[in-house]
Amino acid sequence: MKKIVAVLAGGILLGAIAASHAKLPAPPPKSDAEKAAEADKAAAAKAKDAADLGKAQDRAVANYKKSHASMAAKKR
Repeated sequence: MKKIVAVLAGGILLGAIAASHAKLPAPPPKSDAEKAAEADKAAAAKAKDAADLGKAQDRAVANYKKSHASMAAKKR
């Protein structure tokens, strides 16, 4: 019984090792339309990120000005 379990465990181990070293096939090359769509998507994401950054900076400046003005009023 122990030999059967040992042989099965060894077979499973060899199968796992072989599967971990298997090489996947290369993905098919992208067409020009797919490349253009990805470029457009990346450009839109970059523009959105820039707009979000600008809004965050504007909020930070407004918050700083508001708290700075209240701190100046407290010092008097």
